[in-house]
Amino acid sequence: MADALWLLAVLGLLGGFDTVCFHEIRGRLPAHLPGLRPELRLHAGRGFIYVAVFGTLPWIAWRGAWAVVLAALLLCEISMTLADFVVEDQVRRPMGGLLPGERVTRTIVAIVYGAMLAIVLTPVPSWLRLGLSALALGTFVSAARDAYAVIGFPRPPARRPWHAPGGGPRTPRPPRSGAAG
Repeated sequence: MADALWLLAVLGLLGGFDTVCFHEIRGRLPAHLPGLRPELRLHAGRGFIYVAVFGTLPWIAWRGAWAVVLAALLLCEISMTLADFVVEDQVRRPMGGLLPGERVTRTIVAIVYGAMLAIVLTPVPSWLRLGLSALALGTFVSAARDAYAVIGFPRPPARRPWHAPGGGPRTPRPPRSGAAG
């Protein structure tokens, strides 16, 4: 179990990086509604699944019928992730597509997720349990923010960080002409 939780912690940190860097700071995805509503709906759903996984796996042994529930949650999350790959390509096309580095981060997340699923469960230190509980709280905040945006509550106006403040694409400045003389 300890190895699986270590990988879960890495997965949570990578997911947090993806959310903060690409969704919040660079892309400001919740501010781009209604066009991104389908993507954010998937993000919110997956986020709440991760809340359950981060918040319970370090503390509770999912046995018997509960193991089936956990497997169903993980299969649901995998299905939603695959759907998200397709949806985000469609809804972000008007914004210029995914941000540079975002697909790479998602690939690393998928590799870590697969490794985590392959690990045999063993005993875990309590401090790792607390860290994963903190990841559950942070993931809950992110999922709630996406759900808040999907529901349609007020939000700041969108801006595209890869565009100039005037709203249009950045254009290179012309070279300075003339030499000092």
